[in-house]
Amino acid sequence: MSKFDKQIEKMRSNPRDWCIEDLKTIAKRLGIDYRQPGTSHVTFRIKNAEKLTVPAHKPIKPVYVKKFIDLIDELGGIQ
Repeated sequence: MSKFDKQIEKMRSNPRDWCIEDLKTIAKRLGIDYRQPGTSHVTFRIKNAEKLTVPAHKPIKPVYVKKFIDLIDELGGIQ
């Protein structure tokens, strides 16, 4: 299991204490588009699919991390 896979599994098992930079890194690696046009929110979007807007506060609330994991699962990514 790669370091990237371990990070995803860690996120699944403990959705607390993650920052927006972690989500951006994962999104970039998986090819998920994101934008933060000078606001306090980041919008992650999969082409022809759902989008998720996450407040960029530290730490990110667990509900948003869980929704981000669901977005990854919709992509057919890491299970």
